Amino acid sequence: MSMISASNIQEIGSTKSLMALGVFGMLLSMSIFLTDMPAFAETSQTTEIKLDDERSLQKTITVMSIPENNAMPWGAIKGKVHDPVQGYPVIIQFFKSLEEDPIHVAQVKLKGDNSFEYRFRVLSVDDGNTTHFFEGDYHVKIFKVVNTPTDNLATA
Repeated sequence: MSMISASNIQEIGSTKSLMALGVFGMLLSMSIFLTDMPAFAETSQTTEIKLDDERSLQKTITVMSIPENNAMPWGAIKGKVHDPVQGYPVIIQFFKSLEEDPIHVAQVKLKGDNSFEYRFRVLSVDDGNTTHFFEGDYHVKIFKVVNTPTDNLATA
């Protein structure tokens, strides 16, 4: 007959705690890698509108698709602004249809390398109830203020 002492029970409990912590850490690290999995934008169209002699507004329109069976809680819009006018944020608008008003609007600052990233909630799970904030196809408009190219100017 084997005897289990109090110290053996503590060892078993701490081993289970370490295993649970290890599994939780593994799941957390996997979820960090999976959050960057794109729910993807297809082709995009960029136009440029001259605001004045020094600044122009770049508008990019693309389509973002979120699958119905999506299990990832986060989505992200990422990009880089070439030759930005400093002090102007990037504006991102989400539309279910281009004929309707935007359903979500975001404003993000540029990072030091002129890139930007906006993370947004795609779904939430609370007490076993799943709420989908985004599902299906969306039109996304991205507005960036850039320096007007000088290569088109006539020289004197």
